[in-house]
Amino acid sequence: MRRTDRVRLRALAVASAATVVAALTALPAGTAQAVSPDLVISQVYGGGGNSGAPYLNDFVELYNRGTTPVSVTGWTVQYASAAGSSWSKTTLSGTIAPGKYYLVQEAAGAGSGAALPTPDATGTIAMGANAGKIALVTNSTALTCATGCAAQPGVKDFVGYGTTASSAEGSPTGNLANTTAAVRAGGGATDTDNNAADFAVTAPTPRNSTSGGGTGGTRIRGIQGAARTSPLAGQPVTGVPGVVTAVGPSGYWFQDPQPDTDPATSEALYVYTAGAPGVAVGDSVQVGGTVSEYRPGGTGGTTNLTVTELTSPSTTVLAHNAALPAATVVGAGGRVPPAAVISSVTTGDVETAGGFQPSTDGLDFWESLEGMRVQLNNAAVVGPRASVGEIPVVPQGSTTRTARGGILLQAADGNPERVLLDDVLAPTPAANVGDTLSGATVGVIDYSFGNFKLLVTATPTVLPGGLAPETTAAPAAGELSTATFNVENLAPSDPQAKFDGLAAAVVTNLRSPDLVALEEIQDNSGATDNGVVAADQTLAKLTAAITAAGGPAYSYRQLNPVNDQDGGQPGGNIRQVFLYRTDRGLSFTDRPGAGSTTADSVVNNGGVPALAYSPGRIDPTNTAFNASRKPLAGEFRWNGRPVFVIANHFNSKGGDQPLFGRYQQPARPSETQRHAQATAVKTFTDQILAVDPNAAVIVLGDLNDFEFSQTTDLLTAGGSLVDLPRTLPLAERYTYVYEGNSQVLDHILISPALAARAYSYDIVHLNSEFAPQLSDHDPQVVRIPLP
Repeated sequence: MRRTDRVRLRALAVASAATVVAALTALPAGTAQAVSPDLVISQVYGGGGNSGAPYLNDFVELYNRGTTPVSVTGWTVQYASAAGSSWSKTTLSGTIAPGKYYLVQEAAGAGSGAALPTPDATGTIAMGANAGKIALVTNSTALTCATGCAAQPGVKDFVGYGTTASSAEGSPTGNLANTTAAVRAGGGATDTDNNAADFAVTAPTPRNSTSGGGTGGTRIRGIQGAARTSPLAGQPVTGVPGVVTAVGPSGYWFQDPQPDTDPATSEALYVYTAGAPGVAVGDSVQVGGTVSEYRPGGTGGTTNLTVTELTSPSTTVLAHNAALPAATVVGAGGRVPPAAVISSVTTGDVETAGGFQPSTDGLDFWESLEGMRVQLNNAAVVGPRASVGEIPVVPQGSTTRTARGGILLQAADGNPERVLLDDVLAPTPAANVGDTLSGATVGVIDYSFGNFKLLVTATPTVLPGGLAPETTAAPAAGELSTATFNVENLAPSDPQAKFDGLAAAVVTNLRSPDLVALEEIQDNSGATDNGVVAADQTLAKLTAAITAAGGPAYSYRQLNPVNDQDGGQPGGNIRQVFLYRTDRGLSFTDRPGAGSTTADSVVNNGGVPALAYSPGRIDPTNTAFNASRKPLAGEFRWNGRPVFVIANHFNSKGGDQPLFGRYQQPARPSETQRHAQATAVKTFTDQILAVDPNAAVIVLGDLNDFEFSQTTDLLTAGGSLVDLPRTLPLAERYTYVYEGNSQVLDHILISPALAARAYSYDIVHLNSEFAPQLSDHDPQVVRIPLP
């Protein structure tokens, strides 16, 4: 299913305007030789009104990085040329609150440019566009120095900008231009007493006393908030600076080029424009709008996380072709995602639960990167490219990998390191499990349909892993070979290529088993809801294809369901079918008379169990099987020995909450029905074994639940059945790959008498890891010696 509403930023990131405050040793007042505990010069711009300048006036911006208000009445901002010792000054007044800026407007140039935000002080100094010196002085006495100015009495902070500046804290900044300013990192909070290290040369973003610490002109990280929803939701913001990193059809992403040092704070945001955004990647912008929490639709609906974005925006483009903020590396050498825990929230809505922990919780980890440029190096493909263009990947070095390169879902490990690559912004290539995306894969982090996604901004290069479909061993003489195979809504209207592909899988990969329990065989009219329930045309087409592929002539047994009563695709009337061959000693014991609502039962014939009906359905009117497939029971004989087989297709997981969803821990309401279904099947098999504890019983099919689930526990309770997937090494336990999680949904269970024999069991991986697929399930086969 594809999102149809609008392409916008998804993934709830979290960010904080956390201030970087260094441990300080106080020096005498008015000295700039120590890191300032409060007021600093946060921005210098001298190109105002020059050719191509975004603003008409030069300006100096101050910032209070401390925790208490500071009065600047009687203070001055002073300027001298790069090599000069003659200083001009502008007198200040008022108080700068913690976390607030203070804008000093200086002379206008002869050209054009936008007006500055309302200044807090105004002067007439014509500053150098490329280089010069700026001092914040706690008195009105003009400086007279050319060098060593930062150490002069009364100098609170000092900036030498441009490489020719004769004085600076540490080294001067790089050269400025008509379109660039010296901008202090950390939103003005970073101060190491080294101008070259503390300042970036980038587009000017003037902020006045209404900016910072409130809703006007704040940084992106202040909008995102260190939580799963924005602390400013519903409020207007203005003058938010950043560089456009990606553009979609209905909006764009922008990121602050001056990040703070807190990895929990996202520095990026999506701007929803509702149409063509009118900006380009690399534009330096200031944005205003209303902070909104958008809950994307799709699978899960209200169970999806919300996404922070700006709506009804106004965008000012300050400059073009700005350098993009560096992508955050996820994986080795960068931020390493949590390995097992998706969320430590134990119950309820994570949006109101608090306890945001990106270092330990996968959900919070990806949210802390909302909208940001992220880079994965040599990403490992853990699921095939889906029809909607998504590729599940993990960083290299992830644990709990399958034997063939996937990543294994376990009871206490939902694999929070997974992320889906998406083709919203650039095409994604065909890929299979075991492939590698060579080099750097870069995009912006997104959230929709219950998953975090990396919207790639360039098509990755695939390095094939060489994975090939598996083929099982041929059964030996005397071995009963039994398989189960979900053929995914097979109908006569499917292309002949699907029938031929399934036939080749049965004949070549499964080595023509004696018995195949098929799931999802549709009626003769497929998904057309016209009352047809017979499936003889579907089965005739499949068995003919198997024979044409060099396989045996298979017979089949099944019971038609009541129209539209067994779930699945509307009108399809899916059901289980026994496909069997009679040339190796297997036969079917027909005991006719059962209809679609007739309950089968176990008969005791002098200590020998038998089915009242064969084929028959187990407890078909039990509410456990409402709108779901009824188990199909059949009695076979293998070289004269009775074998009881029950084919199943339990209730699907539809309606369960997503792993990366709003509610934690995710509710799985679909389990209730599967538990009841397992109980009904277990009751039936217990009746067979009560007559003969050594009876040969095989329970198999798509149980839609894991090998570690309560559904499987119910079937195996008391040791009456052995679940064969549980007997495999961890790295081999999967029949299905969903959103990159390799997992068991299909099972073969056998009675103790069969489990005591030297059986061979194999999950034959030929579908789930590849694109395209004949089915989304892998078949499995067990070979049991029954001479």
